[in-house]
Amino acid sequence: MTNKLKYREFCKIEKDIPIFCRDWWLDSVCGKENWDVALVEKKDCIIASMPYYYTKKRSIYSINMPPLTQVMGPYIKYPQSQTYYKKLSFEKIVMNELILYLPKFSNFYQKFNFNITNWLPFYWNGYRQTTMYSYVIDDLSNLDSVYNNISSNYRNKIRKAQKIVEIKKGLCIEDFYQLNMMVFERQKIKPPYSKNFIIEHDEYLNNNKAREIFYAIDKEGRMHSALYLTWDNNTSYLHMIGEDPNLRKDSAGILLIWEAIKYTKNILGINKFDFEGSMIESVEPVRRSFGAIQQPYFEIRKVNPSLYKTKNILKDLYHDLF
Repeated sequence: MTNKLKYREFCKIEKDIPIFCRDWWLDSVCGKENWDVALVEKKDCIIASMPYYYTKKRSIYSINMPPLTQVMGPYIKYPQSQTYYKKLSFEKIVMNELILYLPKFSNFYQKFNFNITNWLPFYWNGYRQTTMYSYVIDDLSNLDSVYNNISSNYRNKIRKAQKIVEIKKGLCIEDFYQLNMMVFERQKIKPPYSKNFIIEHDEYLNNNKAREIFYAIDKEGRMHSALYLTWDNNTSYLHMIGEDPNLRKDSAGILLIWEAIKYTKNILGINKFDFEGSMIESVEPVRRSFGAIQQPYFEIRKVNPSLYKTKNILKDLYHDLF
């Protein structure tokens, strides 16, 4: 069996693999032929995995982050009852093997899952790190406590929106896409994905029962905002949003986040809500106002200058200039 086929079987039995590293997710965001996986095996059992998105642009081979994917990185199955010393030793062994099994590349860029708190083996192999932050609410066991931890300003916004809009589920992906595009239009940013991409991505998520689309609608039938929620066994994620810029003042988007948090606990039975960021200064206060805490994770990079052959550099420069 190829590594990819082995990994597909591994995903069927290993329920704690984060959604962004599951085989069907990678099929969606990378394309079935554009990803592979490094595996470490012991006695025919996988003990560590590291999927990667492998691209070629002219003469440059790169490992990059696929679209709409927050984190990837290694997934490690630790032996039971390890001391901290043995845990670090085990990580060094399996990470060195994963690095060894990666294909040759000119550029490497991945964001590692929160669970990876030790990146030293990558450092020792010439990789570099930047600390990134998401915001999470990591204990939804008491929703009253979660609500009380929201800033008073945002609780007022929630109460205001409850008088204006009704929250519903099951919005079709085409309608969500229209609202989603309004966010980029308001910020004058080119959308990072196409309508066809989102429709196909939604089909993967829907088929794997890993998404719900919420929306806020008023008495006149106007859709104010929409929220695309995804989840795995341990966490739900605020994956995408959409909003009519002319109706933002009614705070429906704030109410939608609160409804998604309640849905995570009451319907999904999941205890952790991840805002999927943000490092954007204008967005960060929203996460903080919901009482979410900073969750650091590692952005890992490496450049292999030796793989940039002179003739290829000249060829690429010529292509860019003319």
